[in-house]
Amino acid sequence: MQLLKVRLFKTKKDFFFFIFTCSLIFSFNILLEFYNYKQLTKYKTTTIEVTVQKAYIKTKHKKTYKVLKLQTNKNFTFYTIAKKNLTVTSGDKLKVKIWVRKLSFYEYLSSAFLFSKVLHVQKSTTLKQQLNQTIALQHKDKNITRIYEALFSATPLPKDLQTSFSNLGVSHLLAISGFHLGVLATVLFFIFKPFYKFLQTRFFPYRSYKVDSFIFISIILFFYIYFLNYPPSVLRAYAMLVVGFVLYNRQIKVVTMQTLFLTILLLLTFFPKLFFSVGFWLSVSGVFYIFLFLKYFKHLKATTQFFLIPIYVYIAMLPFSLYLFHNFSVFHIFSILQSILFTLFYPISIFLHLINHGNLFDTQLQELIALGQNHTYIPFKKEFLYFYILTSTLAIYSKKFFWLSLLFGIFILVYCFLRT
Repeated sequence: MQLLKVRLFKTKKDFFFFIFTCSLIFSFNILLEFYNYKQLTKYKTTTIEVTVQKAYIKTKHKKTYKVLKLQTNKNFTFYTIAKKNLTVTSGDKLKVKIWVRKLSFYEYLSSAFLFSKVLHVQKSTTLKQQLNQTIALQHKDKNITRIYEALFSATPLPKDLQTSFSNLGVSHLLAISGFHLGVLATVLFFIFKPFYKFLQTRFFPYRSYKVDSFIFISIILFFYIYFLNYPPSVLRAYAMLVVGFVLYNRQIKVVTMQTLFLTILLLLTFFPKLFFSVGFWLSVSGVFYIFLFLKYFKHLKATTQFFLIPIYVYIAMLPFSLYLFHNFSVFHIFSILQSILFTLFYPISIFLHLINHGNLFDTQLQELIALGQNHTYIPFKKEFLYFYILTSTLAIYSKKFFWLSLLFGIFILVYCFLRT
């Protein structure tokens, strides 16, 4: 079906009404967050129940302690420290006393460090923990277990493993994002198709396969996102899937900046805290550069785009990677090939774990971890990043700025290799 050039907003009045409605909803959500903030900070200290999101050991100034990332039932996330011998894992419930006197509303919306005292630990066996236990039974190496826990249940990686994969430029592959959701959606599509077609021809030929397959896939993916506790990058991808289908169903072109900006606006309207999520904006940036490439090179064959897009996105995202992690290795550029191969590895690894043969790639993963041990520290000034973001934004309107931003990324890549 050829998509027509149908405008999303027929008149300026429709557009401003949409913006006005989003503004009202956003204001309501901000006021709700402020109310929750005032309730939390009513007294100097308060006792609350939290869920452990992340726990790891850290040594600083010859002192060793445990860092905890905790989340309340009001979706307030904060960091704290505890004794190193405190035995807690992701998913455990804690009762803690926290000192909130100096907590600002900005810190409440973004992230904060709070002093606390753990009063009670409630060990619980959640569905996610049961999945992680099942994964652990198929691997002898704890690091390999943690990799698959990150891939399947969004369990945060330990800092040393995170650094190793950051050195290799593949840390984004281990943090569940829109890329993983896209692979899962594709697999579900091909699983659903033969069963649906068989039933459709016999019982409901009047139904639309595209609509019903979207409903089936979106429901399955929603429960998966709920199981993962709504990671920002995955939430962005799911919202974009829904927005994209609605536009497609109205015969409006989907792969455009309009779709991306509409998704961002809706998500920030309903979830204002996403504005402070680095994972969310990295996910947005990845899609932005894919759409930017397709804007100027949509005439290329699909096979050519398949190989060129990972190369371009790697170069385009390199400045963000350097600014956040400050490390680079000679193996970093091979992340392009690894990103392409991951499209096959991810669904195959899921299948192998389902049939109790999840250890098939353990040796290769151990070798990959070893490659990521060495790196070169490369600082990247924020002024350079601001310049790059500006040229990338202007590239929406001018191909000259597209080439300028690409040349800047290539220059940074060459500079990194010369430093290693």
